[in-house]
Amino acid sequence: MSPREVQQIPLVNLRRLNETYHDEFTEAILDVVGKASFINGPFVEKFEEEFAAFVGATYAIGVASGTDAVHLALRASGVGPGDEVITVANTFAATVEAIVHAGATPVLVDVDDRTLLMDPDATEAAITPRTRALLPVHLSGRPVDLGRLGAIAGRHGIDLIQDSAQAHGTTYEGRPLGAIGKAGAYSFYPGKNLGAFGDAGAVVTNDPDIAARLRSLRDHGRTGKYDHGEIGYGSRLDALHASVLSRKLAHLAEWNRRRTEVAERYVKHLADRVRIVEESPNGTGVFHHFVIRVPDRDQVRAALAEDGIQTVVHYPKPIHLMEAFHFLGLPKGSMPVSEAAALDMISLPIDPMITDDEVDIVAAAVLRAAG
Repeated sequence: MSPREVQQIPLVNLRRLNETYHDEFTEAILDVVGKASFINGPFVEKFEEEFAAFVGATYAIGVASGTDAVHLALRASGVGPGDEVITVANTFAATVEAIVHAGATPVLVDVDDRTLLMDPDATEAAITPRTRALLPVHLSGRPVDLGRLGAIAGRHGIDLIQDSAQAHGTTYEGRPLGAIGKAGAYSFYPGKNLGAFGDAGAVVTNDPDIAARLRSLRDHGRTGKYDHGEIGYGSRLDALHASVLSRKLAHLAEWNRRRTEVAERYVKHLADRVRIVEESPNGTGVFHHFVIRVPDRDQVRAALAEDGIQTVVHYPKPIHLMEAFHFLGLPKGSMPVSEAAALDMISLPIDPMITDDEVDIVAAAVLRAAG
């Protein structure tokens, strides 16, 4: 089959996933409708228990989005005005936005050139007396160096709060992420490894006080039905999403294994010719994205698009170069690794439903386009 005859290969084939599991997902929705239990209640509680167990945490608290998960994880951990939180320039804007919403000051550091994840040396150099927390991002489902970052946090007496929005099922040294650090924030945006049918998220923690405060903060600061202990937020996880997420969670380990098979197939085809963003030592990722780095990135993407292959750049502009974050005062050139990666990264199609033939087609097209 010539490239011009290839069917469209999307970055993530949600339609194929939804068609495959249509009856199961429909049953999950109708179950909620039939019981008319839409806010909090048994569907949310069931999913929270299941997800906490899956990620190795004691508690999971469902919230309305991944952004809210990061924000409320910071708030519930005591981060606020006057505090600094260290995170990376190579991330989605919501990571840094959440720090600002919590009233704290974001401090950006660069990433490691091999993994494009938080650089521990740069992180320790950025710590000041005002630093309250480290907020590493397990970008693309690849775990950061939690051994070194955890040691840094311990030496300086600061919290480790994880942005695990893309890391459902990721482990470090054989331990699930939920067992590590003070709290972790997850997104269930539809395209995630575990995705809802809209915006949704969760915070996981092993601290009962943080869990209790999260339950209050997400529900307008309630301490009773019509009593409020502090100013909170309308950020509850919808029961419809929770019911669908419970059904999907039962398949997630299988889906993550398939993503790993796809990634290994890409590596087999591409490793000798194309630079692949590396996995972290001591960690096992879940391949939310499969990222390569190529010269002439835009030309390569255009060639792939002509072959019916969708690609995305995660992310084309580092945080400090976005207009919204100019107040941080970081000029171009201050984050050289993140800036260089923003010019040559490409995320290739990967999801549990992609076929081996489609992976082979994508890889062949990459090799043609990248020369």
